[in-house]
Amino acid sequence: MISQLSWKVGGQQGEGIESTGEIFAAAMNHLGYYLYGYRHFSSRIKGGHTNNKIRVSTRPVRSLQDDLDILVAFDQETIDVNFDELHDDGIVIADAKFKPVIPEGSNATLYAVPFTEIARELGSSLMKNMVAIGASGAILDLDAKEYYTIVSQTFGRKGDKVVENNMKAIEKGAAFVQSQSQGQPSKLKLMPADGRKRMFLIGNDAISLGLLAGGCRFMAAYPITPASEIMEFMIKHLPDYGGTVIQTEDEMAAATMAIGSNYAGVRAVTASAGPGLSLMMESIGLAGMTETPLVVIDTQRGGPSTGLPTKQEQSDLMAMIYGTHGEIPKIVIAPSTVEEGFYDAVEALNLAEEYQCPVILLSDLQLSLGKQTIDTLDYDQIEIRRGDLNLEPDLPELKKGEYFKRYKITDSGISPRLVPGTKNGIFHVTGVEHDETGKPSEKAPNRKKQMEKRLRKLQDLPNKFPSPVALNLQHKNPDLLFVGYVSTRGAIEETIERLEQEGLKVNHAQIRLIHPFPTEEVKPLIEEAKQVIVVEHNATAQLANIIKMNAGYGDKISSILKYDGTPFLPGEIYEKCMQEVVVYGNG
Repeated sequence: MISQLSWKVGGQQGEGIESTGEIFAAAMNHLGYYLYGYRHFSSRIKGGHTNNKIRVSTRPVRSLQDDLDILVAFDQETIDVNFDELHDDGIVIADAKFKPVIPEGSNATLYAVPFTEIARELGSSLMKNMVAIGASGAILDLDAKEYYTIVSQTFGRKGDKVVENNMKAIEKGAAFVQSQSQGQPSKLKLMPADGRKRMFLIGNDAISLGLLAGGCRFMAAYPITPASEIMEFMIKHLPDYGGTVIQTEDEMAAATMAIGSNYAGVRAVTASAGPGLSLMMESIGLAGMTETPLVVIDTQRGGPSTGLPTKQEQSDLMAMIYGTHGEIPKIVIAPSTVEEGFYDAVEALNLAEEYQCPVILLSDLQLSLGKQTIDTLDYDQIEIRRGDLNLEPDLPELKKGEYFKRYKITDSGISPRLVPGTKNGIFHVTGVEHDETGKPSEKAPNRKKQMEKRLRKLQDLPNKFPSPVALNLQHKNPDLLFVGYVSTRGAIEETIERLEQEGLKVNHAQIRLIHPFPTEEVKPLIEEAKQVIVVEHNATAQLANIIKMNAGYGDKISSILKYDGTPFLPGEIYEKCMQEVVVYGNG
């Protein structure tokens, strides 16, 4: 028996590849296994190679596996593109329709299963994906009945006959493979799972759940990969909580609508990717100058320009910190797991109102669209904090010509906030420099005071932010300290396991508060380590440079970079670590 399995299905985009992976994964999740899934797809509606790789394990996993146990192919291109991932004893299950061929000399086993033919016999070629799922189940020695609950949930609304036919497709696919294996015991039978029920969702859905739980009641957004699922989730669910979603004409309108809603006292967000964030920069500056809360979710993807719309990258980091012209207080946070995406979405809404400034929640394509098993979310942890917002103030009556000091100079840098229409609370609001009442003012002393007031806001945030760095500190004076952010966490964790087995002492810090940078927490970790390795998905070592700017020790810091559009695999980080950095311990 094996404790984990790597399974991949591939074919042409638009022929049911995604649903094949979804149903296979849902069944394994229903049995209580831990899962991690990542989808490779093209930036088009139909056509072009796509695949869905799913890792199944008896323990929690947060990254893809290096190799592949089973490859399910709906065309020859899937075999040609993905066969090199298959280990020596791997299995290919392919549609006999295209006369599949595997490389000569390979030890892999090929099952040519008539997916399409069996599906047509049952009434529709669309059911070929269910035949493939049944064939996969037979390789794993799973009873076809294990799929019944998932098939019923997926197709039940279409009637009992549809459910029955899809189950027959699964059973026939399983029976065909069983007849070909001649009663040989499966080499890929999984150890039993613990049977616990867990959630299985993408990062975008976790973030969306966090926005709902955190009190967001308005979203304005423009569709863009890989952020669109957030808007789609909110369109479906936000009205049930008295909220509204508007699909705007562009990203600039989305940002300014969200600013307007927050100005009126309603928690509001927008979500986009790099190209959209470029368009939002002036509006983000407006939120900073007017001290209006604003939450922006950036799901990073390959750039620049249109770049790689459906591929992994982490190259927006510097832009998110420094992209706006002028200088404003800005918070940038970066969840590193699906669970953190949920809790950090709530925290982003709180921080935006507490500090009256833009908050950027920085995700990436792998975290946004990668699907992962997680334990049930704890809604008891949710706390709504609205900062210095007084919804029912008892203000003294204003004298003629007086205005409320909305931008009052304070020691904390945070001024009293009201919603429009508050009695005796009238004030100006403008994007130009202004005095305490909001009236435009270009006087040098006023400019200095207002600028210093705004920048004073975040001076205590690194000490107040919950877990600014996710830490795995097993050693004092470690040989290596790995540092990453967002989705690199899982691959780093598995690399560390391998290095520890070779006798190295390795610690890990995943940065969750990017700006303002938690220098006091990170600097001692760097001081203690013999060498620091920063792992990130960009070509210019942006996170490494941020660390050097804030904590120093540039001579200790090395980078492992990847910018080809694909996620890190644990083996890749291990190999690059061995090639490019000093190795200590017994290595």
